Amino acid sequence: MSVDVQAIIDSHEDEFLKFDRVANKRSQRRDLHAFLLLDELVPGKSDIVDAAGHDQIWLSILFDEFPETVTEEQVIELIRCGVFLEEDTLSMFV
Repeated sequence: MSVDVQAIIDSHEDEFLKFDRVANKRSQRRDLHAFLLLDELVPGKSDIVDAAGHDQIWLSILFDEFPETVTEEQVIELIRCGVFLEEDTLSMFV
């Protein structure tokens, strides 16, 4: 079942960067936790950081597959790590 990632992000904006609310941390580092979760959801063979700008990174997650593999709870977890959606690309500020 596919989830509407943008709708979940929009309805949970108040969870952005609330990493302390993540129950089962894969790492104490919010970015590393997000990377590990994303790799479990959409495994890849290339670097997870696809591009970087002055204060932002873009993640190399195949977004076509992402809504099929993620749950609403996992999207909220990623929001808590600082992940957001920008034009069908997952991104984070650094």
